[in-house]
Amino acid sequence: MDFKRGGAWPSYSFGCGTSTPNGCLLNPEGSRLIFFEEIKHSPRNNLKIYAHVFYTNHLGEPAGFKSSEKFNVNSAWEKWNELRSKGWTEASHNYG
Repeated sequence: MDFKRGGAWPSYSFGCGTSTPNGCLLNPEGSRLIFFEEIKHSPRNNLKIYAHVFYTNHLGEPAGFKSSEKFNVNSAWEKWNELRSKGWTEASHNYG
């Protein structure tokens, strides 16, 4: 099989589709945090992301668990961008 002439290479590209939202966002009021994390054993061609939502204390630190939701990578990016457009900002908390 001749790899240099095409035909043998897959017809998809890599790039932002394989990157995942990973980190923490704080809502504008400072009352909730949402952590995005890649599910460790999800296959590369079907990445899954957890979004864990926490209530915060008066310092903006996680204080109580609210909920979790599982997303595919595209839906997770949509959620991340939606929250950012509504004023959520990146925070430097680590999940776990």
